[in-house]
Amino acid sequence: MNDVARDALNPTTSHPAVRALVLNGALPGDEMLGPVEEVLLSLLRDTGSEVRHYSMRDVPLAYCQGCFECWTHSPGLCKTEGDAGRELAGAIIGSDLLVILTPITFGGYSSEIKKVLDRSICLVQPFFRRVNGEVHHKPRYRRFPVFTAVGVLRERDAEEERIFRTLVERNAINMDSPATAVCMLEPWTEPERLRQRLDTELAPVLQRLAGRVA
Repeated sequence: MNDVARDALNPTTSHPAVRALVLNGALPGDEMLGPVEEVLLSLLRDTGSEVRHYSMRDVPLAYCQGCFECWTHSPGLCKTEGDAGRELAGAIIGSDLLVILTPITFGGYSSEIKKVLDRSICLVQPFFRRVNGEVHHKPRYRRFPVFTAVGVLRERDAEEERIFRTLVERNAINMDSPATAVCMLEPWTEPERLRQRLDTELAPVLQRLAGRVA
């Protein structure tokens, strides 16, 4: 990370800390993301960020029912009660930086991540607007987090990487993200190399966030 970003995010300065939310989408029994998660959390905490972390496979979360009541009957509020859906939606919109950590499956997110993103549709409105000539949902709130993703591949696949990057960038537009970053890694990468890759990929958005929360 460059010195400007690191200094701006240092907790000893007068700037508020960046509120980072990390969603780990590893499936039950899959420990492939463990080393990456450890390095990622360490890196974010070293910048002075306030880190909130969920391992989605351990979080009770029902599937979206597709009823759209969060748009039509109780705007911004999912009707499902008794699980972590409302908590997660609040955590997402209350963060400055959202980091999705996921195994890449056919170029997409894991089912655990797909589930939480489906339940977050309450954060946008059912109405539409044009963004650079494209039609996207109107944001419900004035301020949305920077949308980033760290995808882990068991083996390099150029087509999967292209699809994953496109998916993240398109989701970021629809969630009114002010910036986005995508990092793709292999699970066998050495910890120091993992940190260097993550540092390089996340530095631009962290630097942007430093000015945003100041």
